[in-house]
Amino acid sequence: MIDARPIGQILVARGHCSDEQVRSALLTQGDKGGLLGELLVQQGSTTKLQVLESLGAQFGLSVQPKVDEEAIDVSLVGPLSISYAREAEVLPIRNDNGVLTVAISNPLAVGALDDLRVLFGGVRIDPILVTQDVLNAAINYSFDRRARADQVVDDMEKGDSGVADIALELEDASKDILDEDDEAPIIRLVNSVLNQAAKERVSDIHIEPMEKHVIVRFRKDGVLKEVVKTSKKFQPSITSRVKIMGGLNIAEKRLPQDGRIRIKVAGRDIDLRLSTIPTAHGERIVMRLLDKTSTTLDLKVLGMRDEVRLAIDQIVHRPNGIFLCTGPTGSGKTTTLYSALMTINKPDINILTIEDPVEYQLEGIGQMQVNPKIEFTFARGLRATLRQDPDVVLVGEIRDLETAEIAVQAALTGHLVLSTVHTNDAASTFTRMIDMGVEPFLLSSSICGILAQRLIRTLCKDCRLPHVPTGLEIEQLGMDKGDPRLKTATFYRAKGCPQCSMSGYAGRSGLHELLIPTEEIKRLVVSRADAGAIKKAAVAQGMQTLLTDGAIKCMLGKTTVEEVMRIANADEAE
Repeated sequence: MIDARPIGQILVARGHCSDEQVRSALLTQGDKGGLLGELLVQQGSTTKLQVLESLGAQFGLSVQPKVDEEAIDVSLVGPLSISYAREAEVLPIRNDNGVLTVAISNPLAVGALDDLRVLFGGVRIDPILVTQDVLNAAINYSFDRRARADQVVDDMEKGDSGVADIALELEDASKDILDEDDEAPIIRLVNSVLNQAAKERVSDIHIEPMEKHVIVRFRKDGVLKEVVKTSKKFQPSITSRVKIMGGLNIAEKRLPQDGRIRIKVAGRDIDLRLSTIPTAHGERIVMRLLDKTSTTLDLKVLGMRDEVRLAIDQIVHRPNGIFLCTGPTGSGKTTTLYSALMTINKPDINILTIEDPVEYQLEGIGQMQVNPKIEFTFARGLRATLRQDPDVVLVGEIRDLETAEIAVQAALTGHLVLSTVHTNDAASTFTRMIDMGVEPFLLSSSICGILAQRLIRTLCKDCRLPHVPTGLEIEQLGMDKGDPRLKTATFYRAKGCPQCSMSGYAGRSGLHELLIPTEEIKRLVVSRADAGAIKKAAVAQGMQTLLTDGAIKCMLGKTTVEEVMRIANADEAE
């Protein structure tokens, strides 16, 4: 039954607001415009649901306070784009025997309902009213579920989708992939993988060809997991699509190639470093995600102990010397160095970088990318940089003697040099540099700090459970059972819940080992002592090892013993 009265009268009759409140809202409407129901909600006279129920009575429509996500048939949004659903404020929910139930937030969306009636072959439309917030949440859920890689693969497997339907043109990188309505299944699949990876904040996407199928895996918090498996027949199109997005040669399948992809996902700008290599079953693809909007370049959020952070802050404020960050690939070395640079990035300091590749654009800093194809190496770039009157130079990596010698000379002639080296711990960096051919006395004079780091998964706070460590676990952490800190510490173990995808972990933090050369350590370096002797001396003088830092984080309830032992070197417990 339709109630033909104005919305204000209906609200008053239902006891949701008073006549005086309606008059006040009408005065505001005459002054500034707007819808009466929204104005009443804004002034606190009624609620969105009460306004919606009154609108339902006015137009003779049923009202629902929420939409059951499990009851939504996500296949119905196939012919629609997410932008259309948002603009038209409609979402088809289910189709029962020729009756299409559609959620709407605007009872006057007659044109959109007519479009759906035609689109679905003249079905009868049964509209239900929901609030704008509920509708938007349902739209996001439906399109997100529809865009998941496994759903796209299911659709592709059901249909006889050929491999020739891939669009080979390069789209505008500024376009949000969630707004793309291209029906080409391969494009939908690749976009769905990128969208899902961005949403789950993974670090790497692996597309791996096998003998009879293609597997897509995500690396999240340092651990790989399989997300989708698809038919072998789609492999050539998937590979071509990704290579086109990265500007690679799709005809060259015998050689490794590197490229870069820039995309926008849900308003977030994301860069992907693309690498392809030939394998026995086809080209293997790995994409590393660099989300500029989610990376905070601040030493305070990297999980460092206060004493480590303050010591690094002092080092980077020095006028000269070398500060090295060491660790395996993907351990966050570059992020740490960028964060250190941001603490000194001021107009009166000239900072230049030589990187491979430039991962994050930093305002106020001159950044160069090496290019081995034209013999523009780290060494050549560093040599040229020193002629640009720099105060601080960041070198992406010290890989060879030439780069190492130039870095040392730059440090000794009044420049601060930041760089990375691949070694297991801080102490072995000295022996690695000496093995390259750098004179020990030059190292002892120029290096002012070495930071070794690893990334560990942190516990999900929603599901972690208290844990009493065993004697073996305490021993593995390099601690004594009589350590007084154990009396006040609370250890936890991982459990798993929907919030953390049943992994028990959410996010990552750093383990850090900072070695600052003392006179004794410098003497050991000059005498070519081995890494073990240098490390022993550093620990005796107060250096906290990676394992010790891991033990501290276990006692603080941030991670588990298993995670620390997975990351920290086994020989540290000796």
